[in-house]
Amino acid sequence: MDSVFAAIVQAPEDPILGVTVAYNKDQSPVKLNLGVGAYRTEEGKPLVLNVVRKAEQLLVNDQSRVKEYLPILGLAEFNKLSAKLILGDDSPAIQENRVATAQCLSGTGSLRVGAEFLAKHYHERTIYIPQPSWGNHLKVFTMAGLSVKTYSYYDPTTRGLNFQGLLEDLGAAPAGAIVLLHACAHNPTGVDPTVEQWEQIRQLIRSKGLLPFFDSAYQGFASGSLDADAQPVRMFVADGGECFIAQSYAKNMGLYGERVGALSIVCKAADVAGRVESQLKLVIRPMYSNPPIHGASIASTILKNSDMYNEWKIELKAMADRIISMRKQLFDALTAKGTPGDWSHIVKQIGMFTFTGLNSDQVAFMTKEYHIYMTSDGRISMAGLSSSTVPHLADAIHAAVTSAS
Repeated sequence: MDSVFAAIVQAPEDPILGVTVAYNKDQSPVKLNLGVGAYRTEEGKPLVLNVVRKAEQLLVNDQSRVKEYLPILGLAEFNKLSAKLILGDDSPAIQENRVATAQCLSGTGSLRVGAEFLAKHYHERTIYIPQPSWGNHLKVFTMAGLSVKTYSYYDPTTRGLNFQGLLEDLGAAPAGAIVLLHACAHNPTGVDPTVEQWEQIRQLIRSKGLLPFFDSAYQGFASGSLDADAQPVRMFVADGGECFIAQSYAKNMGLYGERVGALSIVCKAADVAGRVESQLKLVIRPMYSNPPIHGASIASTILKNSDMYNEWKIELKAMADRIISMRKQLFDALTAKGTPGDWSHIVKQIGMFTFTGLNSDQVAFMTKEYHIYMTSDGRISMAGLSSSTVPHLADAIHAAVTSAS
């Protein structure tokens, strides 16, 4: 007898994670994986921060620690420290108890919990995401029951921001619509608005009564400064308005597989925040009951200890600086080769990714001829590069631009 699931069709590989699957099958000694968004050392190895190892050791050595369930909203201390990290030590919203925070399963889980909450409790079911955006945004919001539309963001001709298009599209959005904003280090383009542009975006969003939902996956990882990378979020909170913020510690603490994140909802008043928090519990309980304890305990240990916090900031800046240095090395290598076109966007863009401007045929050529793996939209992870692999990538880009269609 046939399986009751016999009619199920084979699903396609995830376009981002599928790159790694293909890379793992390749036997070439020069193969290079620039698809996945995870930091690598100069030697191409995953990195566990020293400060994370220290925090973990403290936790393991503490015999009083148990494995009991956390509350539905997670580790209270972690939630307080996470809100403070993104909103600032002196945030009026925190002082006035206007922030409801839940520990969630990294950035993706925070987005999903926020989306489920909005689908249940918010009057407008449409969310606008930038074009392009992280591939999972569309899926997360759609799965939660929201209707996803896009707003102009990237300009392929300048390989920069289409600011005029962005203002026009958000200006035409219906009052009350939700707007997803990348707090910093826009994924996949690496293109961020300037502080002045952020202020114009803020004014437009507030004047139209739109609801901002920040995805903060790279605080401190983009510029090397936790405060600078949080500035756009803090501008929106400073005006007293409401917003959602999804935070991830995957990149900035290297806690990828620990799934450490938080959703903060900044409300107009403390009594509203209290009610919002009560309803957040009802979203989370039937989804996964409560979050895991280990990763959040690591993050809390680091955030509450001033010596460890400072050590983390130094290690975080070193990661950001290495990525900035890879940008410069790749730009210099292409310039030295005389590769056709303007490659200055490589050094102008920020964060883990560079949107190269290479098309899918050129990407396929680089994979076939040079064993270099990346997403078909030409996004490369700068964190996967090292001084020893930059020449190989520059050769491949040069060949792709000069010989591939």
